[in-house]
Amino acid sequence: MSQHIAKPRTTAVILAGGTGQRVGLSIPKQLLKIAGKAVIEHTLTTFENADSIDDIIVLMAPGYVPDIEKIVEKAGFKKVSKVIEGGSTRNETTERAIAALGEGLAEGEDANVLFHDAVRPLLSQRVIDDCVVALERYQAVDVAIPSADTIIVTRTHGEDGEFITEIPDRSRLRRGQTPQAFKLSTIKRAYEVAAGDPNFQATDDCSVVLKYLPDVPIHVVAGDEYNMKVTQPVDVFIADKLFQLASTAAPEQVSEEAYRELLTGKTMVVFGGSYGIGKDIAELAESYGAKVYALGRSTTGTHVENPEEVDDALSKAYAETGRIDYVVNTAGVLRIGKLAETDNATIEEALKVNYLAPVQIARSSYKYLSETKGQLLLYTSSSYTRGRAEYSLYSSTKAAMVNLTQALSDEWAGEGVRVNCINPERTATPMRTKAFGQEPAGSLLSSEAVARTSLDVLLSELTGHVIDVRQQDPTAGAARASGFEQALATVLDRQDGV
Repeated sequence: MSQHIAKPRTTAVILAGGTGQRVGLSIPKQLLKIAGKAVIEHTLTTFENADSIDDIIVLMAPGYVPDIEKIVEKAGFKKVSKVIEGGSTRNETTERAIAALGEGLAEGEDANVLFHDAVRPLLSQRVIDDCVVALERYQAVDVAIPSADTIIVTRTHGEDGEFITEIPDRSRLRRGQTPQAFKLSTIKRAYEVAAGDPNFQATDDCSVVLKYLPDVPIHVVAGDEYNMKVTQPVDVFIADKLFQLASTAAPEQVSEEAYRELLTGKTMVVFGGSYGIGKDIAELAESYGAKVYALGRSTTGTHVENPEEVDDALSKAYAETGRIDYVVNTAGVLRIGKLAETDNATIEEALKVNYLAPVQIARSSYKYLSETKGQLLLYTSSSYTRGRAEYSLYSSTKAAMVNLTQALSDEWAGEGVRVNCINPERTATPMRTKAFGQEPAGSLLSSEAVARTSLDVLLSELTGHVIDVRQQDPTAGAARASGFEQALATVLDRQDGV
């Protein structure tokens, strides 16, 4: 009878010792907020959600350990076991991590360790899993991608500047990323040997193994182009846009009863609830036991562009139920035409309904949502990523919804109020039919599918996210974008949404 061999414990070590000087910050760059959260919080979330990771240790820049402890506590990360002050060099920081990893291990027991840069927040679950699987066969693993650029080797000649001395074969060149993964015994031994070298200096851990344990092969796992490191000022902008473009899948509830348990006794106010997506959300939430106020111009005479009517609607819902848990705004107008030929009344209507109304709804909702730790849900259009001719008013106001979502999710995080934004692909709604007429059957999302995803978002802990809803997902009747690959592949070919 064969004896069962337990899998080794796998720990992610998040290296967060950078100071942010290269991006011109007064705080460490890992504490910079991108898409509503600190960079390191995005990174920690990825490892927290990785089934192949057992626990997490953070090595933080000196003086900022309490900042990380607050993030961990607030986010409820259960896998973060230690937050340790890093050293003055990368080598010293890794040595402190190795010492911490050895604590609690029995004699002769080994473990897996993945070292990852805190400022690579776009890491995929696939790369993590591939690294852990590779450690079943290899003692050292690196992550890399092919180099799209020609790499040159130069030498400086005095005041004349740099000159090329070599151009390596690009087909063999790779750009190193993280994580770098090791058997703990291997990386520990490499650093023990390196300690005997008075000139020891390294910027990454694979180079330590390569130099001081030359007989240990280092396997390479394919990385991702978007697993970028936030190092330069432009990286901050790029990373923020990648988060903005990437899709986030809202977790679905396990059963119909789960929806009822979460919604019974809750109050939802839906602006734009007369027809289309808003009406479907209202009916769906009501079917699960929520008290829903579906408001619209044609049904309740509620004009979202009138702040007093918005205030009255919210105060009435609160007076009758004693709470407001969710506020949804699907109201909008779609006016197509060349801006130079558009009259002032049309411009004013578009700005009032599509922009000023959501701002007023957000402002009026805040006091109610802060009581219940509730959520505000807004809607954008897939044209927000790239304004199109004759859609200038619509596209620009929908882009504003994304920025409003991210700003408010950050601004209201301390009060526990969540703010998210739904980005549906072209959807069959009366507003769209009025603008485009009848379109081929099957070419549009159903408003019911968008409503279902919207409800999943409302019941989730997500905040600051733009959630794509796409047609080709057979499981929901609407597609939930699968990640950064799809976002990058489709960004130049966005269709106009709601």
